Amino acid sequence: MSLQETLSQVVKRHEELSALMSGSSSIDAAEFTKMSKEYSDLSPVVEAIHELNNARDEMKECALLMEDADSDSEMKELASTEFHELKKTIPDLERKVQLMLLPKDEADEKNAIVEIRAGTGGDEAALFAADLYRMYQRYAERMGWRFEMIDLNEIGIGGFKEVSAMITGKNVFARFKYESGVHRVQRVPATESGGRIHTSAATVAVLPEAEDVDIKIEAKDLRIDTYRSQGAGGQHVNTTDSAVRITHIPSGVVTQCQENKSQHKNKEQAMKMMRAKLYDHQRQQLDAERAADRKNQVGSGDRSERIRTYNFPQGRISDHRINLTLYRLDEVLQGDLDEVIDALISEDQAQKLAELN
Repeated sequence: MSLQETLSQVVKRHEELSALMSGSSSIDAAEFTKMSKEYSDLSPVVEAIHELNNARDEMKECALLMEDADSDSEMKELASTEFHELKKTIPDLERKVQLMLLPKDEADEKNAIVEIRAGTGGDEAALFAADLYRMYQRYAERMGWRFEMIDLNEIGIGGFKEVSAMITGKNVFARFKYESGVHRVQRVPATESGGRIHTSAATVAVLPEAEDVDIKIEAKDLRIDTYRSQGAGGQHVNTTDSAVRITHIPSGVVTQCQENKSQHKNKEQAMKMMRAKLYDHQRQQLDAERAADRKNQVGSGDRSERIRTYNFPQGRISDHRINLTLYRLDEVLQGDLDEVIDALISEDQAQKLAELN
């Protein structure tokens, strides 16, 4: 199907929805809500289509004026100027519409749970995991999102063996999902007397928060254990069994939370993580089926793949998925991640557009 045929179908569907919602009293509330959302989602696309069609019509009119023997030279010159401006603008308008027509990731609008685990490198890997945690916390602050720690397993020198956090706000997962994978650091550890550069790693998993409607969990499939919260070095920080560990027996997935004094709050957070992990597993299976023939997915979320290197001696950050290198490591670690994430989104969109054509 040509692009123009696709655009015509979108406009037609938008008009159908408008007529159905305004002309029928027999639609039940659930169906009306579904139609209303589809109409709302299509409205900006239809507006962009009208903008494109208007530009194409204006370009045709300019072409006719340029060829009209009765037009004076000044009119032809104006028409020629506008014609060439529109010739440059229309491809941009076409790309804008195509991007808006790309299949939406239903999870993009969701909140996200971020899990960071120290990988190879011992204490240095744990310190790097803590650096990544603070980087994401600062980025969330820049974006006006809420950032809340869920669970933490730390070492005595300020490093994190593993840590998880909930990030709440508008389109959080749409931007954070590209962070899933292995992050590598190259630097001289504070404990290194010889000044040698060490390479360590941490893994990041970004999961969309799942609602009850996204995934159903049977109570009989869960084992819930309570225990006392632990501090760094194993020191007790709570004298009551407020920490909660939940095991999903069929899958073996385990989540836990000990950051709150309230056992109820910890259980609630651990269940959020459980829903997110099971939902993510479901999504990963679907994505694998849909993208079986697609080799280099920017947003694949493959956590076994090294996605980025942070080189401290050179002040360099390199994202290996898109061959992006920036010499502004300090700013990135302070939460200035937009340039990296925007580049990843653009590459992902480019790949999807190429598949459509």
